Formats: sequence, C-alpha cells, structure tokens
Amino acid sequence: MAEPKEIAALRRITRLRLGLWGLHGVVDQAQLCVSELASNVVTHVGHGTPATLTLRINGSYLRIEVQDPATRALPVVVDIGDDSERGRGMALVGAVADRWGVQLEPDRKVTWCELKTGTISLDDSLGQVRVTRAEAVLGLYTMTALPSETRNSRLRQTLIEEAVVDAVTDFLYWLKAHGIDGDDVLDRAQTYFESQTAENGDSPFGAAG
Repeated sequence: MAEPKEIAALRRITRLRLGLWGLHGVVDQAQLCVSELASNVVTHVGHGTPATLTLRINGSYLRIEVQDPATRALPVVVDIGDDSERGRGMALVGAVADRWGVQLEPDRKVTWCELKTGTISLDDSLGQVRVTRAEAVLGLYTMTALPSETRNSRLRQTLIEEAVVDAVTDFLYWLKAHGIDGDDVLDRAQTYFESQTAENGDSPFGAAG
C-alpha cells in the first residue's frame, strides 16, 4: 500500500538489494528515485493505493518500476526551480536517472527509470535468467547476514561469498543424501559454465573496462 511511512522501508530494501547485487555505485541515486516514484503515488494517486516496487537488471542498467492502478493520473514534470511542488519529484528523477518513462496497461500504470550500473550486459537471455535465479537463492542466505549498516564494500563481498559457500555446501549435502557424487556434479557445472561463457564472450556481471 502507498503510505508515507513505507517509503523509508523501500529505501532500506533498495540498499540491501543493490548491496547483494554489488551495485554500490548507484545506491544513493536509486534510493532517491525510489523515494520520488513512491511519493508520487502517495501524493497524486492517494494514500492506501495498492502499489508495487520492482528492482531488476536490464542489461547494463538498473531498472526501477513502481506500479499503481491509476492509469489516468500520469506523472508531470516541472522545472526544479519552479515554485510549484507538483512535478518536482519527477524532475528530480529525470535529473538523476539516465532515462525514465511511463508504461500504460489496461489495468495499471508502470512508472519506471533506469540507472547505468557500469556492469557488463549479458547478451544472452539464458545468462540473465540464471543470474536472476541465483539472486533469488542467495536472498535466502543473505537477508539476515547483510545488515543495513554494513557499508564497507569488502565486508559486503565477504558476506556474499560466504553465502555462496553456504548455498553450494547445502547442495552438496543434498546430493550426498540422495547418493549422488557431488564432485562429479561440480565438475560438470564448471565445464558447462565455461562453455557457455566462452560462447558469449563475457562473464556474468564482471567489472566494465
């Protein structure tokens, strides 16, 4: 529900999620955009409006979407120096984001913006799907291990690496419980991964040159 008290929680969720993804360089901009997009729904659509925030990777961009059912209440933009309060939020989004827009559907409106992340875009859809699935799994291991006050990037990286180790270890236990050779599965996975990334000529979410 769109309520002013929920905006701070959305900012915390954004910071945690981007920390998990390693997108530390766009946290401040993303939090500002989330605040303004959510506030726009509260102010111009109404308190208690059913609304949804979505964060996802779109190639080399972070895409932020806020959905609400008010298809006729379109965002407006005014000059930031204007005395009017209406439209200032979207002007800030436009100033911070690389691009933004509104997508209208029969039963909802999606207001979105994108921030360039500096990561390498995965050209193949399969790679995108695999990264998204891995993030979903890691979310089970990192939500409690990644406190919001943890700002040191090296510490975050260490916590994420430990979460990956925990996840792989759990799978190895599962394989053993079912009488399957874990070493063989790991070897096959590594071979499969190397063959796929060699074909695509990149590494998932490596640092941009």
